[in-house]
Amino acid sequence: MLSGRRLDLLAPDPNDIDIGDIAHGLARVARWNGQTLGDTALSVAQHCCIVTDVVEALAPASGPQVRLAALLHDAPEYVIGDLISPFKAAIGLDYKAFERKLLDAIHARFGIAAEVAQDSLALIKTADRIAAYFESTRLAGFSVSESQIFFGRPPAMPHMLTESLELLYPWPANQSESQYLQKFRALGGR
Repeated sequence: MLSGRRLDLLAPDPNDIDIGDIAHGLARVARWNGQTLGDTALSVAQHCCIVTDVVEALAPASGPQVRLAALLHDAPEYVIGDLISPFKAAIGLDYKAFERKLLDAIHARFGIAAEVAQDSLALIKTADRIAAYFESTRLAGFSVSESQIFFGRPPAMPHMLTESLELLYPWPANQSESQYLQKFRALGGR
């Protein structure tokens, strides 16, 4: 990693994980395999920031731990990249187990209790699908009807969030990295 840390992907040690490496890597990993509108790709870091905002909108009483889990929900992709869901399914359970082991190490590194992460999975998954709906219709060329088939119809959310999602555009990598780190710190990440 750029921090100088070495990460054993088969047996990840939480002490080898650095938030700077995560933010840097995710800011350079393209969502939708880069098949989006704009001069830059929509990054996984930006996507994670969106998911965190949606979690806050859906569950205003959720605490910083839940929001931090949302911000880190795709963190393993900083080293393994972003594979589209149908391809992950085709690869099989071993890939998902590998990804899960890495996410567990990331949670341990940043003090997210296993039960918080487990209890929050449904909320984070819902927020992830809402983000994917807006990303797909605003940037990835999906029609509204196609997107509803794959991701469902998004629920009513606060007007300001819906408005910002409708005006979605990809951030440059340096902005994605900076925003990700800023959100991490605001959530009490250490």
